Amino acid sequence: MITVEVALERVLAGCKSTTAEMVALPAALGRVLAEDVTARVAHPPMDVSAMDGYALRAADMAQSLTVIGESAAGRPFTGTVSAGQAVRIFTGAAIPPGADSVVMQEDSTRDGDLVSISVVQTAGKHIRPMGLDFSPGQVMLSAGTILGPRQIGLAAAMNVPWLSVRRRPRVAILSTGDEIAMPGEPLGAGQIVSSNGPALAALVSVLGGDPVQLGIAKDSRDSLSAMVAAAKGCDLLVTSGGASEGDYDIVQDVLAEHGLKLDFWKIAMRPGKPLMFGALKHVPVLGLPGNPVSAMVCAYVFLAPMMRALQGLPSRTALVPAVLGGTVRANDARQEYLRAALERGTDGQWVAIPHSRQDSAVISGLAAAQALILRPSHAPEGKPGDTVSVMVLPEGF
Repeated sequence: MITVEVALERVLAGCKSTTAEMVALPAALGRVLAEDVTARVAHPPMDVSAMDGYALRAADMAQSLTVIGESAAGRPFTGTVSAGQAVRIFTGAAIPPGADSVVMQEDSTRDGDLVSISVVQTAGKHIRPMGLDFSPGQVMLSAGTILGPRQIGLAAAMNVPWLSVRRRPRVAILSTGDEIAMPGEPLGAGQIVSSNGPALAALVSVLGGDPVQLGIAKDSRDSLSAMVAAAKGCDLLVTSGGASEGDYDIVQDVLAEHGLKLDFWKIAMRPGKPLMFGALKHVPVLGLPGNPVSAMVCAYVFLAPMMRALQGLPSRTALVPAVLGGTVRANDARQEYLRAALERGTDGQWVAIPHSRQDSAVISGLAAAQALILRPSHAPEGKPGDTVSVMVLPEGF
């Protein structure tokens, strides 16, 4: 068996970034930029007022001025402000030629066409100069940025209607086993409901990929072979089940018939020992255990970094320190991932409270977990207050 760290290095080395494609701005949410994005306009595109008030010359402060017009957003004043004059102005409106300051309406008194200014302030006050935020040609979004609502808004303000993004990785998902049936299907004798396929497809979607559900292959070479062939054109093939050492665990053999070059099989990890990785005609293949908890823990540890690598993102999963909120037994030679709840301690630190039931068949425990506590191989007994490393499972993951 190899260590988790060595396995992760090999897995990530087999992942190449997807190619770039152009998408319209409204379709770019959640995508990863493939190229830097430069502004096509200045923002703001002209000198504009930061307040409602009066635009005037700083030299004319603290006196009565003649109001010669108004400037509103989208309706600029077209004349020029001269000595002794002022223009009524509103927030976001263009500063008229000749004016170099804006007085807030609270610091003025209006009487017909005259306005009295009660303050003295310098030129430039309450004016947002053209290009205050950014100028044409300035790089405002860098390659590798995940586009959320704020980044979409920035690109729109930059007047960029199309963006070059990484193509969503197409991930083929194949479940195996005579004993599993799709949710909602009648269950035969000895069968259970398949949860791996839906869970893995959901994880792929959350991580920016397009899942391709191949279905459930029976424990026969013909059934498995037909579904493996259907993965053609995908960027990654993920299987669950059939990779152990039982009489019906034939995934490796069938994949080998299709040209699989096996890199490793079995890692020093709990849960998830029978993990397989290789390449099928240059397409990475990740073989997860069939046990649902083992499959998902391995997916968080391996599949999630692979999805990031395929999109050109930093691939390593960040671990954060936490205080152990319970007692855990000494560990053996396998690195262990314990399901846990997270709370904030009185000092603001994370407190990781291990679940009482760590059996890898307890799916409800994984669904309720907020973190995985990483226990290194041969770690001694853990006691409350000990410092541990945890992998946080965000909402939606």
